[in-house]
Amino acid sequence: AELPYCKVSGGVSNISFSFRGNNLVREAMHSAFLYHAIRAGLDMGIVNAGQLAVYDEVPKDLLELVEDVLLNRKPDATERLIKFAESVKQRGKAEVVEDEWRKGTVEERLSHALVKGIVDFIDADTEEARQKYGKPLLVIEGPLMAGMNVVGDLFGAGKMFLPQVVKSARVMKKAVAYLQPFMEKEKQVAVAAGGIAKPQGKILLATVKGDVHDIGKNIVGVVLACNNYEVIDLGVMVPCEKILATARETKADIIGLSGLITPSLDEMVHVAREMEREGLKLPLLIGGATTSKAHTAVKIAPAFNQPVVHVVDASRAVPIASSLISAENKSKFAAQIREEYDRVRAQHAGPKAKLLSIEEARANAPKLKFDDLPKPEFTGEKNIEPSLSELAKFIDWTPFFHTWELRGVYPKILQHEKHGEEARKLFADAQKLLEEIVSKKLLQPKAVYGFFPANRIGDDVELYTNESRQKVLTKFHFLRQQIIKDDGTPNWCLADFVASKNSNDFIGAFAVTSGHGLRELIEKFKADHDDYNAIMAEAIADRLAEAFAEFLHKRVRDEWGYGKLEKLTTDDLIQEKYRGIRPAAGYPACPDHTEKGILWKLLDVEKNTGIKLTESFAMWPGSSVSGLYFAHPDSKYFAVGKLGRDQILDYHIRKGMTVLEVERWLGPWLNYDPAKAEKISCACGLSH
Repeated sequence: AELPYCKVSGGVSNISFSFRGNNLVREAMHSAFLYHAIRAGLDMGIVNAGQLAVYDEVPKDLLELVEDVLLNRKPDATERLIKFAESVKQRGKAEVVEDEWRKGTVEERLSHALVKGIVDFIDADTEEARQKYGKPLLVIEGPLMAGMNVVGDLFGAGKMFLPQVVKSARVMKKAVAYLQPFMEKEKQVAVAAGGIAKPQGKILLATVKGDVHDIGKNIVGVVLACNNYEVIDLGVMVPCEKILATARETKADIIGLSGLITPSLDEMVHVAREMEREGLKLPLLIGGATTSKAHTAVKIAPAFNQPVVHVVDASRAVPIASSLISAENKSKFAAQIREEYDRVRAQHAGPKAKLLSIEEARANAPKLKFDDLPKPEFTGEKNIEPSLSELAKFIDWTPFFHTWELRGVYPKILQHEKHGEEARKLFADAQKLLEEIVSKKLLQPKAVYGFFPANRIGDDVELYTNESRQKVLTKFHFLRQQIIKDDGTPNWCLADFVASKNSNDFIGAFAVTSGHGLRELIEKFKADHDDYNAIMAEAIADRLAEAFAEFLHKRVRDEWGYGKLEKLTTDDLIQEKYRGIRPAAGYPACPDHTEKGILWKLLDVEKNTGIKLTESFAMWPGSSVSGLYFAHPDSKYFAVGKLGRDQILDYHIRKGMTVLEVERWLGPWLNYDPAKAEKISCACGLSH
């Protein structure tokens, strides 16, 4: 009252200092103190956030003793707490906590197991509940769903994180799997996918045709299942006809489409058009790394007159699905989305980016020097199959946490004020599974790479059969920035990093995979109702593939000569503090996925590594990386950006593809609407 703007800070751990070494009592004291002190006006506290008990989960007898001391409620409070502390000092926290939650009712035990992701006692507790409730279906509809509702509420409130939710799903699936034979015996209606008897709704998920990436879709499916939705997951590379037929057959309430590579964006538009043509009246959810609200609003939503919603991550999937299924909220939510996407379309329809002509852009190409042209130790291709333990040293763990929607940079994320504790648990689980994968050789890494004499011809790069450079082996085609540069910087093209004709320059190429064996590992976990480790295995395989690319690039720099004197740490490698780049087709510097087809023929990738290309030029297995090596000291990554029609007309001749084909593959980068473009004469002799 006297100092209204004064803040209050407390050294919380000081209150329990005399109990050091007895974490059970200390954590209970900190939790109880914070519970009361925050409500009394505490603004800041100094405490080990990684060792804080949940107030509601502190054993009731201990909580009473602690609060008697903190609130000075009883004259003998100190003596009684000391006596209790001595009695548990020798036992250890895990045993006491286990004793406490195991003493609760079967409903309390099931709820605790679901919230904490504990599977150790689930069969015994589920059987006890079945005996108590009489029918297995009542166990699912009663205590199990009550526990999952708690999980859903905590996740929605930001009090649980994605890895914890996936662990909860594992407990739920194991409980339902235990009950399934009893339900079949009683001729009850079988529990649907996700293990829920009366779902809020039925959601069909699929990775679209030509795309193989499904880790994000799998996570969304688990989160939806945890929130009482029946999930029908069709997997990867699913053609439009199958999606629509299954939606009708299963009477789905919502269809969700996923994709990673840019060609998947066009496939999603195709699915939306087919849903409109066939009269499906279902909302459509769009998700995946290359998708965006803008693309969904501009390209997909206009093709379908039902609600089309972009889902940015798993945490948004539940409220969106809930709004679309709710009879009361659907119309209002759909109207909000339409209004929002109308604004996005209006912004997108504004003035296009101002571009240089392709001739002007080429005139502003960088003037690089090619005095230093190192020669590789060999030309042609080689196969390698390094050990998993070698690759593990090169792992960059930061993207691993992002997969689980825990944002931050490794290793700092392990001390994050909000989700550091969960990050540490997740990392420990990852290390455990990685150790098993390495020791048992559960994945089989394979790679092919090579060096080839090469020279720049305009914006293309020719590769030759040998160093006489008389016979062309193949040609890679690149695109140039056309954006106007006010700062005087050049308009870059990857071809700029290779010396012109008659110079002794080289280019490298590679394809690596750590995905062989992954599908079998995932299926093993799923057979045990363990989505958590199934997703974990996929995330680790992806990290190993990127580590493989880093490992191989280090070897390539050594064999090319210019990397032999490097003294780089693992962090230096992750931050790419080395000479040279390894751009991949489909990424900003070379956005045309079809260039992978040229790479596959050059290195005979499928024969040498087993990596296949889908019709959309996605790599299968998905945990694979491919690209080119550039050695020039000034080579760098950049984004090509928006492309003018003049460059597209030039590119279609260089590629030997029709203009329509080029526009389809490069759709997201076009600075014009192909449907509204005026016809002009082209150097190929045709009018486009």
